[in-house]
Amino acid sequence: MGLREAFAFPEVVNDYAARCTAALVVALAVATILVPSPARVWLAAALAVGFALRVAGGPRYSPFGRLSVHVLAPRVSAAPKLVSGAPKRFAQTIGLVMSSLALGLFLGGLTTAGVVVLAVLVAAALAEAALGFCLGCWMYGQLQRVGLVSDDACVDCADIWARPGMTNAN
Repeated sequence: MGLREAFAFPEVVNDYAARCTAALVVALAVATILVPSPARVWLAAALAVGFALRVAGGPRYSPFGRLSVHVLAPRVSAAPKLVSGAPKRFAQTIGLVMSSLALGLFLGGLTTAGVVVLAVLVAAALAEAALGFCLGCWMYGQLQRVGLVSDDACVDCADIWARPGMTNAN
């Protein structure tokens, strides 16, 4: 396996696994918010490392990703619901930035700011886990609309509201 293959993100992912991973992120982020330092710093570091591993190779290297793909998602539904991987990687990258920012804020003694960043992360991950709404995927679609991401990178992303089960409130 070459370096490119080692860090390849899947072209398609099981949406149920992504939602299970989001639920695990919610649990870890909430625990991070609730525990005192220095445990808070260690949990924030684990959260950031988890995002980094998922950005690097999808569920291949991530404990949360592997648990979701191999244990949790099959219990949710025997039939996978396949969605494009590109917007999920984009969403994981946003999670990496936010969790790394929170970790840096905690290390810098700015606990309240770190908690606020994690609360935003929790809200986004909870929206995916509970409602199936991936904020990062929606943002990816918006970037397609303005031409910053090519339309052929993810055909489904150009109009998230066209997906089965989604309704446009507008």
